[in-house]
Amino acid sequence: MRRYRNSKIIATLGPATSGKDEISALFKNGVDVFRLNFSHGRHKDHQSSIDIIRGLEREHGRPIGVMLDLQGPKIRVGKFKGYQASLEQGDTFRFDLLQLPGDSERVELPHPEIFAALKPGMNLLVNDGRIRLEVKKCGLDFAETEVVTAGVISDHKGVNVPDAVLDLSPLTEKDQEDLQFGLQLGIDWVALSFVQRPEDIIEAQKLIDGRAAVMAKLEKPMVLERLEDIIDLSDAIMVARGDLGVEMPPEDVPSIQKRMVNACREAGKPVVIATQMLESMIESPSPTRAEASDVATAVYEGADAVMLSAETAVGAYPTAAVAMMNRIIQRVEQDPLYRQQLEANRRPPEATAADAITAAVRQVAETISAAAIVTFTSTGSTTFRASRERPMVPIIGLTPRLDTARRLALAWGVHSVHTTDVQNFGDMVSLSINAARAEEFAELGDAMAITAGVPFGTPGATNVLRIAWVE
Repeated sequence: MRRYRNSKIIATLGPATSGKDEISALFKNGVDVFRLNFSHGRHKDHQSSIDIIRGLEREHGRPIGVMLDLQGPKIRVGKFKGYQASLEQGDTFRFDLLQLPGDSERVELPHPEIFAALKPGMNLLVNDGRIRLEVKKCGLDFAETEVVTAGVISDHKGVNVPDAVLDLSPLTEKDQEDLQFGLQLGIDWVALSFVQRPEDIIEAQKLIDGRAAVMAKLEKPMVLERLEDIIDLSDAIMVARGDLGVEMPPEDVPSIQKRMVNACREAGKPVVIATQMLESMIESPSPTRAEASDVATAVYEGADAVMLSAETAVGAYPTAAVAMMNRIIQRVEQDPLYRQQLEANRRPPEATAADAITAAVRQVAETISAAAIVTFTSTGSTTFRASRERPMVPIIGLTPRLDTARRLALAWGVHSVHTTDVQNFGDMVSLSINAARAEEFAELGDAMAITAGVPFGTPGATNVLRIAWVE
């Protein structure tokens, strides 16, 4: 089950891909990490999916990552007298806390934290940004606005507040229940929605307590003010372009995506590009040329993974969508310009022993034309740092911890292997050779560059580089 590409594929499971045959087909066609969207589905449905994934893992002997995507808080208006109201440009419209049916002049917005954060001149977006209103006057229990972009507003439509940081936890009561359920089932990544500030990451990490890695979903423009701090605290980042596109002009999203990817590459944190990548394949067996170019752009930028959402959750061609994404990635990575861009964008190593070793192992592996780089890791940090180097040769991440092997399924260029721990240099070399041959990375006579930490089994102590030949 070796993948002949570096960037990884994440696929969302849903009604179209709930059975063993469907999930197996997605995996065989290239999925490395499965996303369970807890905005939809019942707990027993998600448990069934995880059971199938773990069965595939045992069947194929390859660690598979599972991501729990939390719903996060949903800000919605109340109800209307006739289910909806029409708002015309220039109209005055009021949001308040009154628990009364709305009309064309006002509606309930049961979120006092929004009114506390609003200031005149800020914008409110309704129904995925289709309706835009500018705040003219506001207080602790109301906001009077002017309609900038007209439209029909109806019961329980969502509201976005792009210009303010809200005093609102990213973890609702539902999220906390979903999180505990997922952790009991052994999920590997938690995608945290509605991240606004570094404190949101800390809150989630306290609840998770090391049982899974945290992926911060960047959905709001305000995160740019604390971007480096959020990346530093997170284990990985998801660029959620759908929500970003609601809260900022579409023409701004590509440059923001590039900025976020560059910041993650600088920090050595995995970054995922998500939303509407092959959107037309929900209904069509092939994507548009623009969508293929969009996926290719993310790969050229050096993203660790690209993600499919509705394409595989509810689409008519889920397996074809994965196969198409797999082909696009492979084609880009065969382009000489791809390697040139990675080389041009390589970051200097930090002044640590681990970074010095991982930078050196890339140079050594490329100089001797090694078949692979082999990293021994407990927590995964060594292998993630090796991935940051974006070497020309594959990375085999050996770890005695199955949870680490599953998390590494997300990392660029890493083929993770769950193995026994090493006790000495002889174990290190023999395990490296056996894994490289068994996983079809090396043959007799091939060279390999190996990194590990001494004393063996000490987390974060990467301090050894060794060259070995397959005999």
